Amino acid sequence: MSKKKGLSLEEKRTRMMEIFFESKDVFQLKDIEKIAPKSKGIAPMTVKEVLQSLVDDNMVDCERVGTSNYYWAFPSKALHARKHKLEELQKQVSDAKQRKVSLEEAAEKAKVGREDTKERSCLLKELQSLRDEQKQLQAELEKYRECDPEVIQEITIMLESLENKPRIGQRWIRQVRPQRKLEGK
Repeated sequence: MSKKKGLSLEEKRTRMMEIFFESKDVFQLKDIEKIAPKSKGIAPMTVKEVLQSLVDDNMVDCERVGTSNYYWAFPSKALHARKHKLEELQKQVSDAKQRKVSLEEAAEKAKVGREDTKERSCLLKELQSLRDEQKQLQAELEKYRECDPEVIQEITIMLESLENKPRIGQRWIRQVRPQRKLEGK
């Protein structure tokens, strides 16, 4: 005995679209819920979910008339949607090609004056050595940062403020104690 394998969501969507394309008719949800399991083998519990996904993707049209929702999809709409998508993709390709050409031209313009010559390679080596030297000097400067007058001044200001904090705290305590006595605590 072999177990029946369920359909994937994409297979269900395809089969649901076949219902619309073959009949070329307008349906209510209850009609589709009856037709889909019998003719296309879509599980009855998933019909509404599959139909809603098709509506969300604009593959099936839905319109509310009175209290009922009507669903339809015609092959011409699918063809029109595919043509529109194809045109959009072709436009993106042409834009990408134009951008590629302009970037290649910009790269060629940037190469002018950057030919690999002895003088340029010497200058690049010198630039690199100057950058290395700058890093070393920056590291050495960082070592002596604690002797910097500005840093020393900031530290002294911070220390002075820390020395004043106990006095400030004692002042607060002196103000709070009389208030506690008044409250009766």
